[in-house]
Amino acid sequence: QVQLVESGGGLVQPGGSLRLSCAASGSISSINSMGWYRQAPGKQRELVTIITSGGSTNYADSVKGRFTISRDNAKNTVYLQMNSLKPEDTAVYYCNADVKGRIAIYHYWGQGTQVTVSS
Repeated sequence: QVQLVESGGGLVQPGGSLRLSCAASGSISSINSMGWYRQAPGKQRELVTIITSGGSTNYADSVKGRFTISRDNAKNTVYLQMNSLKPEDTAVYYCNADVKGRIAIYHYWGQGTQVTVSS
């Protein structure tokens, strides 16, 4: 099993920045990739960014150039640096870890952290 603990959400003005953290514990050696998702009210949860065990990254078009995913292997932590925040970035942000099993990929989720961009 993998446990994910998120932190760093809050209220920020448009144009501001936030840094989200996701600390992983448990069977971390089995993690294939980690990522950040978000879900705004009335909308489906969407992928924001992912990072693989090999370090490859991908971003949703809506956040390219503004958000950056990174990792600190010594701390078993993944970060999401969010700059130039817009009101449309307001959502609950979830950390995700994908663990490869014999016949399936298992998805683990953090508890979610609220990000609100407003004046």
